[in-house]
Amino acid sequence: MSPGARERCKALRAEIARHDYRYYVLDDPEIPDAEYDKLMAELRTLEAAHPELISADSPTQRVAGAPSAEFGEVVHEVPMLSLDNGFTEEDVEAFDRRARERLGESGALEYWAEPKLDGLAVTAIYRAGLLEQAATRGDGFKGEDVTANVRTIRSFPLRLRGEAPAVLEVRGEVFMPLAGFERLNRRNEQRGEKTFVNPRNAAAGSLRQLDPRITAARPLQMYCYGLGRVSGWSPPARQSELLQALKSWGLPVCPHSERVHGVEGCLRYYRAMGERRARLPYQIDGVVYKIDRLADQERLGFVSRAPRWALAHKFPAEEAMTRVRSIEWQVGRTGAVTPVARLEPVFVGGVTVSNVTLHNFDEVRRKDVREGDTVVIRRAGDVIPELVRVIEERRPAQARPVALPKRCPVCHSEVLKPEGEAVARCTGGFSCPAQRQEAIRHFASRLAMDIEGLGEKLVSQLVESGLVSSPADLYGLTAEQLEGLERMGEKSGANLLDALERSKHTTLPRLLYALGIREVGEATSLALARHFGDLEALIEAARSHPERIEQVADVGPVVAAELRAFFAAPAHRELIERLRAAGVRWEPLAAQAAQLPLAGTTVVLTGTLAGMTRHEAEQALSALGAKVAGSVSKKTHYVVAGEAPGSKLEKAQALGVPVLDEAGLRRLLEAHRR
Repeated sequence: MSPGARERCKALRAEIARHDYRYYVLDDPEIPDAEYDKLMAELRTLEAAHPELISADSPTQRVAGAPSAEFGEVVHEVPMLSLDNGFTEEDVEAFDRRARERLGESGALEYWAEPKLDGLAVTAIYRAGLLEQAATRGDGFKGEDVTANVRTIRSFPLRLRGEAPAVLEVRGEVFMPLAGFERLNRRNEQRGEKTFVNPRNAAAGSLRQLDPRITAARPLQMYCYGLGRVSGWSPPARQSELLQALKSWGLPVCPHSERVHGVEGCLRYYRAMGERRARLPYQIDGVVYKIDRLADQERLGFVSRAPRWALAHKFPAEEAMTRVRSIEWQVGRTGAVTPVARLEPVFVGGVTVSNVTLHNFDEVRRKDVREGDTVVIRRAGDVIPELVRVIEERRPAQARPVALPKRCPVCHSEVLKPEGEAVARCTGGFSCPAQRQEAIRHFASRLAMDIEGLGEKLVSQLVESGLVSSPADLYGLTAEQLEGLERMGEKSGANLLDALERSKHTTLPRLLYALGIREVGEATSLALARHFGDLEALIEAARSHPERIEQVADVGPVVAAELRAFFAAPAHRELIERLRAAGVRWEPLAAQAAQLPLAGTTVVLTGTLAGMTRHEAEQALSALGAKVAGSVSKKTHYVVAGEAPGSKLEKAQALGVPVLDEAGLRRLLEAHRR
């Protein structure tokens, strides 16, 4: 290989990167597309002749590797928090007032205002300037590894320009421009393929393709708006300066963002973006205000899962009129009989809505919804379809008030609505196919037994065919039985049996949640498992000593009554024994906790934490094996003191117990999560 080939490759990569920067970041292309394509063709030819010259950051390597079987999980070291929403000018004024009061500022604050892109939040880590990993937001604490797909986004650099930090975690929004969305739908329509309802769905679906070649064919873009982890660099003083730094490294930022003065400036920006909304090249559902000074952002901190220094000001929810074709009743896993309005399909807020839940019979009566009514539908927060009101002057003469069914629409058992409760319930229990099907779906769900591949359609087939009438029946399925089902071949059947086998080793909190006990959700399951340690102790308390259950934090008499009723039922005790007989095992939580990094550590929380709730702090500590106590003693290992800590801090200082502030708590958690 001649030295000239190596140098030419290096020069071509640098030139292509410069043109990408001018095109995607500066919006100031220097050469026609045809000339750019010639440069790429020359680089591909050189790399084909000299494979040893191919590097990970070469623009020819955006699509690399075979399709993956699944997305890996990524834990965000710095959580990706959501934003609080505001819908009125009063909400924005209240947000501004709270910020000024907490900062002790009498004058107007400077804000950075930006469009709220309707896409998918993503975080990307660069190490030594090279893209290392990208992940979706997920639940804010864990997301999916989409590195291979983010690499295909042409506007997103594989290598940063200039002298970048040693580690830079940048956050932004992946979206599909409207022009690209329309081209994609036209192409799919011509090919007889499925079209997308809106750009957000198209972006989310494109980014979550297991084959990055499919993602590469989709017109995705990304705008960056913030940071996660950073090392080897001191951020500037302002949000606006931070975005300039990102731009200088070749990262695309939204060109329609600007610094504004005070709440009046925020509202002027909101109104201006509302007027420009229809002409923007991308879809937005509001604007975002961020206090510009980063030091002020740090002082304000966080509350629960949202920062105190930012607000999403949403545009009014879109509304449309349509007609109620019928009102039907659906039965859930706990027997709840829920009214659902079937509508003449109407396009509202970017999606076609044909069904809307009416929640419960009291809601039907309050709004006086009837079959044949003309109604106003809104997508609340641009997400959940909601029936706002009935237009009574358009009501047909034959429309009659809706009556609560006396019999279950599925199994014809009696429907009862206890006095004082809004929800009516089918009394059929597991003899009701609808409850049976929903209970099995819940049992298999991700937060429960996590049985991969056991989706709604397959559960429906299993129940309707009579193969499964109880969650325990799942563990008796055979390959021959599965192969007889629709769209279930030998390989997919084997995969499901493997997933069932893996699910046999679980945890007590997951098992409790999977059983589907009314009022016992994920957090309550964890609290009960932590308190009682094993299932037998919980069952004994539920049946003979319900007062012990009421002593569990965040668990009261309603939960205690539901547990007592559940474990008193012979069918439920039989279910647990059948699960045991099938090989399902759950370690006592005490046995698991002994192996955790903070096992034997006692922590006391006092005061208010800015970045997390007390419950979230307890969950994080308990997940690492620590015991969270209510009082300070010589056996306490740490006291975590937030704002207004009170007498517990004084006692800790008197006893010489180490005291951590919120930053110290986070360091403790991070040190033991690795």
